[in-house]
Amino acid sequence: MTEMTTPNADPAPKSGQWIRQAVDFGALLAFAAAYFITRDMIKATWVLVIASTLALATGYFVEKRFAPLPLITGLFALVFGTMTIVFHDESLIKIKLTVQNALLATVLLGSLPLNKSPFKYLLGDAIRVTDQAWRVLTLRYGLYFATVAVTNELIWRTQSDATWVQFRVGLFILAIVFGLLQVPYIMKNMQKDGGEPGPITPDPGI
Repeated sequence: MTEMTTPNADPAPKSGQWIRQAVDFGALLAFAAAYFITRDMIKATWVLVIASTLALATGYFVEKRFAPLPLITGLFALVFGTMTIVFHDESLIKIKLTVQNALLATVLLGSLPLNKSPFKYLLGDAIRVTDQAWRVLTLRYGLYFATVAVTNELIWRTQSDATWVQFRVGLFILAIVFGLLQVPYIMKNMQKDGGEPGPITPDPGI
């Protein structure tokens, strides 16, 4: 459930962000490992629910607050994970990725005609760029989220559980690459007090 984060000039927050990202990525790997060891999506979901709780607690401990995006995605993981376990329906944990990304895409892309910037709110003080740059980043990340939502629907409905879990882990790596590709544009449009830019990962991890 990693926030779309960017290291800044303050070494303490940067260290804290990497700690939480490590927890989130470790949680995703734990979910995948639990599935491939047990071949049971319900048992793996138990791991996901526990990991989501740990990630939320770690985020609060590191930043002394609940950052917007980690809180949203963490609640998604807890709600859909709990429903998966209660109703014993593994499709619910797979649909989570669709619903979560479709919601983010709708909010970001829908904000463009209104000249609003919810993306800026989600990132907080991670980066400081010009208003035009915020619009461009909002469009890029909105399209990314929409693509993930559609792709996830195609994969979980047509492929095996193992393939879907592999896709989920691969998606995290793809998100890091996508974030790195945005760094040159962010650097070009940084405000003077914008700090040191880094990749904004569009994958909450859990």
